Amino acid sequence: MKIAIAGGTGFVGKAITQYFVDQGHECFILTRKKNLIHNNPLIHYVTWLNDDSNPESQLNGMTAFINLAGESLNSGRWTEKRKKRIVNSRLEATNEIIRIIANLEIKPDILVNASGIGIYGTSEDLTFTEQDENIGTDFLAKTVSAWENSANDLQSYNVRTVFARFGIILGKSEGALPKMTTPYRLFIGGTVGSGKQWLSWVHIDDVCQAIAYVISNKNVHGPVNITAPNPETMKEFGIKIGEALRKPHWLPAPAIALKLLLGEMSMLIVEGQKVLPDVLTAEGFTFRYQHLEDALSALLVK
Repeated sequence: MKIAIAGGTGFVGKAITQYFVDQGHECFILTRKKNLIHNNPLIHYVTWLNDDSNPESQLNGMTAFINLAGESLNSGRWTEKRKKRIVNSRLEATNEIIRIIANLEIKPDILVNASGIGIYGTSEDLTFTEQDENIGTDFLAKTVSAWENSANDLQSYNVRTVFARFGIILGKSEGALPKMTTPYRLFIGGTVGSGKQWLSWVHIDDVCQAIAYVISNKNVHGPVNITAPNPETMKEFGIKIGEALRKPHWLPAPAIALKLLLGEMSMLIVEGQKVLPDVLTAEGFTFRYQHLEDALSALLVK
């Protein structure tokens, strides 16, 4: 297969690129930088989002496009300026991918457009699946909704579109987990916020395999929750981090303190949602890491 990846140099993008290359597939990484060459012959760089770039000339005949591009949600306090960049970066990338595909003579079979479970809003009591239409009203939910809506235009080109609604992605050296384990390594780990908020997590290896699965499975389209089938409360998550690291779980981090420190961005930590991957489960996908203990053991235990 030939896979075009926007956002291929980020945490998830690098993992997905390596996964497909290890399987013998070619990856075409969309980048603003010019004249980049990779030492692996299966990895190619394609310049885009520059005035003089012509990415479609190198992207004819792709099997799939994967769009992961957009400013990181946890790159800093959510000022009005940063929130605007978060939204605009996602819409700009998605609109450009649609323009590219529209101009390709041989169009891809599928676009996997990154999304997030933040679209559901937050709740301690509700369980969300892809069938849920109760879209949240906070900034994150509105951002994800706008991101998905912008990709909907591909329907007119008969390109199968999947909205990969990622949960909290756990990786060894990048993503949320290193930040979550730091307090425990300093012996100051404890429950964050009330501890009752749900954390719908997923191991980075399962993210890669789930994306490969939806690309190959033509029955899958529309929203797909990419979360492990067994979410945990934040309290249990912290306890299990402590157990994996053999560190104490004792010093709480009150929600009010986090809100003062992080502002609106604190919702990523002190609020949550219980999300289940019903579409993947129904289609027969098997998560390698179904339980948090196994994921933490693989990522944290030497």
